[in-house]
Amino acid sequence: MNIATPPGRINCSEEEWRVRCDLAALYRLVAHHKMTDFIYTHISARVPGPEHHFLINKYGVLFHEMRASDLVKIDLNGNVVEDEPQSKPVNAAGFTIHSALHMAREDAFCVVHTHTAAGIAVSAQKHGLLPISQHALKFYGHLAYHGYEGVALDLDERDRLVADIGEHQAMILVNHGLLVTGRTIPEAFNMIYYLERACQAQVAALAGGSELILPPEEVRLKTAAQFNGKTKEESEKKLAHFEWAWQSALRLIEGDKIDWRT
Repeated sequence: MNIATPPGRINCSEEEWRVRCDLAALYRLVAHHKMTDFIYTHISARVPGPEHHFLINKYGVLFHEMRASDLVKIDLNGNVVEDEPQSKPVNAAGFTIHSALHMAREDAFCVVHTHTAAGIAVSAQKHGLLPISQHALKFYGHLAYHGYEGVALDLDERDRLVADIGEHQAMILVNHGLLVTGRTIPEAFNMIYYLERACQAQVAALAGGSELILPPEEVRLKTAAQFNGKTKEESEKKLAHFEWAWQSALRLIEGDKIDWRT
């Protein structure tokens, strides 16, 4: 797969260009799976290097048309650190949410935030995500919640976001939507895909109006442990699986009219 930096297109290292290509592909996949909210919500990834910069979407570019060169490099204060910053606006709320996790969590290489119908619906349900599906059990005991404080423009909220997510990789923003982190972009894709599907299943099950079947507690814990192994070997196997699944997912967007690797 060709990911060479296009001559004259953007000034960055080959390593950064690889991250840009993968992040643009993740935007396209989120669009493919209908997890977008017009030009709103965000996906970010950390730029390799000691500067603690990260990439986020240029405000106004639709997810299905995102390219590597559309992504904007910003610092942890929200300043654009590229040429012609005035032509590369970013969303202030996106900066608040994503910078909080990139600053506090070394393992938060990629952060995905969505406003889907199912995610918002579950975020408004007092009981939260129910352990009623295999997808939901991936997050059993591994899911955080953060109360709604309004549009995320207050930088003080960053401390509360970090405190609420703790060591988890997934969080429901109450009355708002979904948030996940990944040690890699492929892992972040897996996390948001599973959490979104779990929410879709819950909304559909509750809409049926029948009494729900919940697995026994020992089965819930067993399934969660199967998804969330803690040893180094299990962790490496998970990352390898996410990469394998990622390469399969990329075939869903291969052949788009405008290549994401541009």
